[in-house]
Amino acid sequence: MARPLDLDPEGRRLPIKVDSASNGEFFPQPITAAERRANALAERRVGEAARRTGLDRRSFLVSACGAAATLLAFNEANAARGGRFALPAEAAFEPQVAQAALGGGGVIDLQTHCVDPSGRWKEGADGQRWTRTLTQVFGQNAKCTGGSFDCYSAEQLVKEVFLDSDTDIAAVSALWGAPGSNPTPIDYAAEARDMVATMGGRQRILIHGGVLPNAPGQLEFMDELAGRWKVDAWKLYPQWGPEGRGFHMDDPRFGLPLLERARRLGVRIVCAHRGLPLPFLEYEYSHPADIARAARLFPDLTFVCFHSGFEPGLVEGPYDAARDRGVDRFVKAARDTGVVPNQGNLYAELGSVWRHYMGKPDQAAHLMGKLLATFGEDRICWGTDSIWYGSPQDQIQAFRAFEITPELQERHGYPALTAAAKAKILAGNAARIHGIDTTRLRRADTPDRIDRLRAEYREAPNPSFQTFGPKTRREMLAHLATKGGLP
Repeated sequence: MARPLDLDPEGRRLPIKVDSASNGEFFPQPITAAERRANALAERRVGEAARRTGLDRRSFLVSACGAAATLLAFNEANAARGGRFALPAEAAFEPQVAQAALGGGGVIDLQTHCVDPSGRWKEGADGQRWTRTLTQVFGQNAKCTGGSFDCYSAEQLVKEVFLDSDTDIAAVSALWGAPGSNPTPIDYAAEARDMVATMGGRQRILIHGGVLPNAPGQLEFMDELAGRWKVDAWKLYPQWGPEGRGFHMDDPRFGLPLLERARRLGVRIVCAHRGLPLPFLEYEYSHPADIARAARLFPDLTFVCFHSGFEPGLVEGPYDAARDRGVDRFVKAARDTGVVPNQGNLYAELGSVWRHYMGKPDQAAHLMGKLLATFGEDRICWGTDSIWYGSPQDQIQAFRAFEITPELQERHGYPALTAAAKAKILAGNAARIHGIDTTRLRRADTPDRIDRLRAEYREAPNPSFQTFGPKTRREMLAHLATKGGLP
């Protein structure tokens, strides 16, 4: 097991991480004045609660009470009218109450990342860009030193995702980059899957194999991904291109042949990075309208819109059909193609978007309200973009506690974000589309090695509460300034 990184023995970091960290695909957004006030108040409240319980600050923060006290402080600081964290006050002091509020059933994360530490992918322009990203940018925070990439390895993913969070199954999702320059080559993703499989009989890791149909030989490579590597889904970056120009998922040159091949090969889940515009690539190819059109053209395939059209820095409010930005553009595209809640083959996904808005409760309420009203609780999937944000446990805990206030529901026609809806979003929907038997999640009668490691680890948990992604514009510019300024 990889050594834990950059621990926090004095309890300087909060367990719910609201900061400016990016996943490296967008410029970090400074946290708002309200978020700064909320963090400051949480610092005080957790100190008060720790003293009341008789624990030192670090011991308190790694308990469920630490997360509960932080979220309660966020409620107090925001006085949110649209979204809030539904927790009883005693959750800050009573572990059983905190665990009842923040614990829960299974979690399937459809978007996680790890990096092959051997660095075989460093050749070529994309490999050099990723090297700069991971050493000059992420390395400043994750303590990757001496050119090592171990802090992003599959072993580190196991710690951050399986030990430090409640995640039961994670999809290792391909990153962008030309063939040979992708930090998560398919053989390393398979190595991660096999490594975890040796820890027990359950399938803990899924593989979403990357396809770049506008690069030579990639359509043919799909045969190898499906046949040799047994990928569980395809992962697309339509904004990326070998010459800096992307493609649309329904265009006849690249998009349609890919989808027709996916159908023929029998791997019928297509996940695409839509929204979250990649810096200095053509904005039009980040628009999610094409995934909605493709879903209508291929009703026998399942389409998962990673990031749900998210654009960092935009304020998410009530749906506005005239605003062709952010999540609204995905909602509009879905409605224009006749999407009906809880039906059809088009899914929204929450990677990075939930993390970005969970510290802004009113905006988070509009985000979730719009997605629920458009897609329904049966067509939204959980994803976190970990390992860039460190352990996803804070995202899970915040989501479990979050609710859209009745006032906002009534005003905008939003469905309630119920416990049943959260269970579907956190695990049930991903399990259905991937054909996973959810009864095997967290089966106490047949624990695998991950279960045993988790149980042992939680006798003395030691999370870092660290985010690994770049936190300032300067850090992002450090690697965008060269090699043509592409991400």
